[in-house]
Amino acid sequence: MGEEQDLHRPVSFWKMPVGVFFKDARSVFKWDVLGKEILQIAVPAALAVAADPVASLIDTAFIGHIGPVELAAAGVSIALFNQASRITIFPLVSITTSFVAEEDTVAKMKIKSGKGQKLENGSDMLDDMEKGVAKPKPETKEPALDDENEAAEMGKHLENGENSDKGLDEGSAAKNSIPEDAKVENGEKGVPKNSDPDENGSKTSIVNGPSVVMSKNKKAKMKNKKRTIASASTALIFGAILGLLQAIFLMLGSKVLLGVMGVNHDSPMLKPAMKYLTVRSIGAPAVLLTLAMQGIFRGFKDTKTPLYVIVAGYAINIALDPLLIFVCGFGIRGAAIAHVLSQYLMALVLFLILMRKVNLMPPSIKDLQFGKFLKNGSLLLARVVAVTFCVTLAASLAARLGPTPMAAFQTCLQVWLTSSLLADGLAVAGQAILACAFAEKDYKKATATATRVLQMGFILGVGLALVVGVGLYFGAGIFSRDVNVLHLIKIGLPVCLLSSSKSS
Repeated sequence: MGEEQDLHRPVSFWKMPVGVFFKDARSVFKWDVLGKEILQIAVPAALAVAADPVASLIDTAFIGHIGPVELAAAGVSIALFNQASRITIFPLVSITTSFVAEEDTVAKMKIKSGKGQKLENGSDMLDDMEKGVAKPKPETKEPALDDENEAAEMGKHLENGENSDKGLDEGSAAKNSIPEDAKVENGEKGVPKNSDPDENGSKTSIVNGPSVVMSKNKKAKMKNKKRTIASASTALIFGAILGLLQAIFLMLGSKVLLGVMGVNHDSPMLKPAMKYLTVRSIGAPAVLLTLAMQGIFRGFKDTKTPLYVIVAGYAINIALDPLLIFVCGFGIRGAAIAHVLSQYLMALVLFLILMRKVNLMPPSIKDLQFGKFLKNGSLLLARVVAVTFCVTLAASLAARLGPTPMAAFQTCLQVWLTSSLLADGLAVAGQAILACAFAEKDYKKATATATRVLQMGFILGVGLALVVGVGLYFGAGIFSRDVNVLHLIKIGLPVCLLSSSKSS
């Protein structure tokens, strides 16, 4: 009967899918613990994610000054490279973030439970010792020491710091005396071996509480100890393998793939596009490894370290662009070389930092989670393939129209990618916090996190649409001087606005 009443009970508006956008809407800008945690992860992650499209935008701006044909060729090559990378990047990074966050949270919970058990046991031991010291002496006369053995035994007790004036009996003295090994251990933990008794005859070293159990040296060692995260090792192996396969695939099939994208054998874009794509493909392993390591750091809720490395790497890329393109005379190939060098530099620095935090060699090959990665990655792969197919088809159609439409399409595409990827910072924050919350079985925090992230994403989408619209309308001349290209960019502006707001 009760179940039938529950079935006919009206569902609360806040529990409906649309109601999520309005539930606790006043708290969307609230600077509470959850808001701080989301923004501390989201802002650096968004900047790191947007760094690659920004670098590609700057590449596009430099290449655009070579000529419209080179700009269109670079547009086709970058679109092809990004779509090939995105098929593997999104599942790899997303799965790595969730698995590392979950595994790290479970490990921390085990350490905390172990510490709590040790502290509890140590506290019980100290209570027993204190009870033994404070135990009053029965009011019976102490028998006289008749022989020398009893006198020597009493002398030992006096050397151990017992107060003979209190007249403790032998049973309480046995409880009060600390073994030599325990003294040495306490000495290592910062407890003095020979502490003077106070007025009541109890030692000050015994009243130090749980500090006797956990020493500062052990805490420092545990803090500096490398983490063993099997998901991190698995992600790096997948990143290296997928990067090598992508590089081989793009280098060997560059001409065929460009033909599928609409660049025919008689097109003026073919030669510059092949030059750019072939060189850029060499950096595919570095791209996949860098993003896999970003996923590992995100799982640790550390998005600042990848941000610093990525910003430094792309700053070098920007500095090398004019040098290699114009000064050295490499042209479009120089832009690709600058990008590849920056990618390998970022991968190397992140790898060295990660080695200091994580034990990248798992205890056994059986600990690697290949099956778990493949099972969950296949589900995300279907989603990514659908999105990639739409973008690739649009780029292919634009390329078939000629260099001028392709140049305009490339500019709009890069602006859209840059703006939409800013919202990925919120997705990263939500993913890491949700994984930790589910591992801790804190479902209330998981619900609050999902609601807050969705509301922030909606507001961010509206703001990005306004910024992209105004910026692209007045700043399109940065990307090209061709009047026809600028005219087509303004025609595609409404589509960029809708796409930016919807992506967030």
